[in-house]
Amino acid sequence: MSQKFKRSYKFALHTSTYITLFLSLLITIYEYIQLEVNLASIFIFAITCFVFSFFIIQLRIEYFIYKRVKSIYDSVSILDKSSLDKQRITSDIKTLTEEVEKFARGKKLEIETLKVRENYRKDFIGNISHELKTPLFTVQGYILTLLDGAIKDKKVRKKYLNRASKGVDRLIYIVKDLDMITKLETGDLNLFIETFDIVDLVQSVFDLLEMKSAKKDISLTFDDTYPPVYVTGDKERIQQVITNLIVNSIKYGKKGGTTEISIEEISKEKILLRVTDNGEGIEKENIPRLFERFYRVDKTGSRKEGGSGLGLSIVKHIIEAHDEKIFVDSVYGIGSEFSFTLTKSEDTPEISEAEVFEEI
Repeated sequence: MSQKFKRSYKFALHTSTYITLFLSLLITIYEYIQLEVNLASIFIFAITCFVFSFFIIQLRIEYFIYKRVKSIYDSVSILDKSSLDKQRITSDIKTLTEEVEKFARGKKLEIETLKVRENYRKDFIGNISHELKTPLFTVQGYILTLLDGAIKDKKVRKKYLNRASKGVDRLIYIVKDLDMITKLETGDLNLFIETFDIVDLVQSVFDLLEMKSAKKDISLTFDDTYPPVYVTGDKERIQQVITNLIVNSIKYGKKGGTTEISIEEISKEKILLRVTDNGEGIEKENIPRLFERFYRVDKTGSRKEGGSGLGLSIVKHIIEAHDEKIFVDSVYGIGSEFSFTLTKSEDTPEISEAEVFEEI
């Protein structure tokens, strides 16, 4: 506190000295030239003193505050030093306060973002280690058992080799999905944009997943009868999106339930494709993290449903790579709805002779 007082005292002392010297000089000049004291001369003297005092005090305040403001600006790096040297900083404390508060808010947001990323990094490392550890230990266990002598028994050997092979397949599946996400994020995965019938594509996915859905007695249907709806996009990747969403609806669907596809024209350029089920649904607090890598709603660590844990993350990246939007709406205990947009195409794709022959 004493240091602050001394600084302000020094400032006042210098300023008073300048004004006193000026006034003394002005009075000396008046005495030297022996001006007659009258109302006009008093008025001129007062105006001169006022103008000089105003500029001296103002310049002194600016200089006094400038050094401290500059020090603050340099400390928090609000402005470059070069920009400070070009113009004086005024004594507007309100402006300085706003700048410092703005800087503080930005730094706070940056720190919070870093904390979120750090937590995400920890979760990601933990999840990927768990996902890779399970099949690795499984494969290792079967191979060690075979090396310990079980390889001599043909039945055990075949059984364990098949199980080890499934573990390797799971590892390959996880690595391939990770590779795809990395390519999508870095833009290395090129999309082959073409025009295709989204209704026909959904039907083909239904056919592929018919046996899987039959095991849980889940019906795959359209909510209506649709004519051909032509869209533009990477047909293979969009098929992957639809497949992943329908597979999830089957995994977490109720026995005897339904997975329904609906297509809605939301504008002249866009359609919205919905995948709706009446399964177990998703709790509200889990929805914001659904598209994170390896994030699972099931906190028990169970892997009874299989999968790499990357399906929804891949779905999100594919849709975003098409510059489209994906949405999720779910009520726990009632069901879930995943939907995404696609760009409509006014052109009808040409049908090749091979396709015509196949239809015949």
